[in-house]
Amino acid sequence: MKNFVVVIRISLFLISVWMFMLPITAICGDEASFTQKDREMLIRIDERLNQIDKRFEQIDKRFEQVDKRFEQVDKRFAELREDMNKRFESFQAIMLGIVATFGALVAAIIGFALWDRRTMIRPFETRIREIEAVLVDEQDVIENKRNISRLIEAMQKLARHDSRIAEVLRSVSLL
Repeated sequence: MKNFVVVIRISLFLISVWMFMLPITAICGDEASFTQKDREMLIRIDERLNQIDKRFEQIDKRFEQVDKRFEQVDKRFAELREDMNKRFESFQAIMLGIVATFGALVAAIIGFALWDRRTMIRPFETRIREIEAVLVDEQDVIENKRNISRLIEAMQKLARHDSRIAEVLRSVSLL
């Protein structure tokens, strides 16, 4: 920005010098010496150049003020960017906490459901085992009764042919 101002300033200076030197070269073409009129014209040219320099200084000051304003705006943008980054980081931390909490709750609920299911099923499993044991015992008793009744039948058949066995069976009322 400053280089641009310097280039403009030098360009304007050269143009103004050329414009003011053009009439002087025309006058000097007559090979006359400087007159009072020429001196006054040079003084006016010098005054105008001084005025142009003052204007350029004012323009330089304005450009400096604009540069300062741009720097302030850049600082504000940088501060806003930092603030936004901090907010996003805190938001990200909050979201991570929410996701972790949700995951922990899901794991706890699943664990509770499995524990509850097992504790509910255990009494039924023990009761079923007890019933199976009783049924097995009853089946053994039924099987034993069948075996005993077969044994009695076999003894009764033997008693038909053997009188001693028939007497023993009559004494216990099996015949």
